[in-house]
Amino acid sequence: MWKEKFTEYLRYEKNYSSQTEISYLIDLTQFKDFVVEETGSFNPSEIDSDIVRIWMSRLMEQGMKPSSVNRKLSSLKTFFNFLERKELIGKNPVKLVSGLKTSKRLPVFVNNRDMTRILDSPDNYSDDFTGCRDRFLIELLYVTGMRRAEVISLKDSDIDFSSSSLKVTGKGNKQRFIPFSDDTKNKILKYIEVRDKEIKNKSPFLIVKENGEPLSPVQVYNIIRNHLNDIPTLSKRSPHVIRHSFATEMMNNGAEINAVKELLGHVSLSSTEIYTHVTFEEMKKTYQKAHPRAKK
Repeated sequence: MWKEKFTEYLRYEKNYSSQTEISYLIDLTQFKDFVVEETGSFNPSEIDSDIVRIWMSRLMEQGMKPSSVNRKLSSLKTFFNFLERKELIGKNPVKLVSGLKTSKRLPVFVNNRDMTRILDSPDNYSDDFTGCRDRFLIELLYVTGMRRAEVISLKDSDIDFSSSSLKVTGKGNKQRFIPFSDDTKNKILKYIEVRDKEIKNKSPFLIVKENGEPLSPVQVYNIIRNHLNDIPTLSKRSPHVIRHSFATEMMNNGAEINAVKELLGHVSLSSTEIYTHVTFEEMKKTYQKAHPRAKK
């Protein structure tokens, strides 16, 4: 009973994506199985903070990273907050449970020199529609900072050429507008011209496969990974690396952090502040390389 009500809460009240909904339910199912194994039953009103902490410890013993444990704890907090709001429990067992300390890892990004080489080298792309699309996809991600799901769902109708802006639907169905330059405008128009000439099946989506259907998340991931393989020093090669590259270039070139926050669609400024650390690390590397006494 609680599972169905919680699913409706995530879907209709929180407006979470289907993927987030699935992740939360997986976390809760794992927690439920653990509680049943430890106590013999699962009654949310009888769960206390100790059993939650024991579960977190068990996950750590199994080798799970603190960040992953914290994500699962976030799922529990959302669940018990829901039960408390609906007055289905008398006390909230996760209110006094703190997340684990994690080391803040800097995001992986591609510098502008390498991105220019990836985008502008003619040998990197085939001469057919897929080559044109793949190059356009990578550049669009780089000049807008969109998430993978956002670029997949982008439609022709989301492009406003008069104001040179894209209407992007992000997490929780929240919409934001991202401006683009005249150069990007010309590249969008050129891509659409090639697409409409080559693809017979019409689709409302901007980025499509040869049959006119939108790209899948796996296909976008593979396109990005294949082209980022040309940079052997990268520890990650995913669409999110392009997003990090966009944000890092913006910060390195003097953009205000609040502006970057809005362009990325972050809810909290703390999510954007990580790029100030990246900027500082890059500045420190430049200093150590350039100053004659920096290494002493």
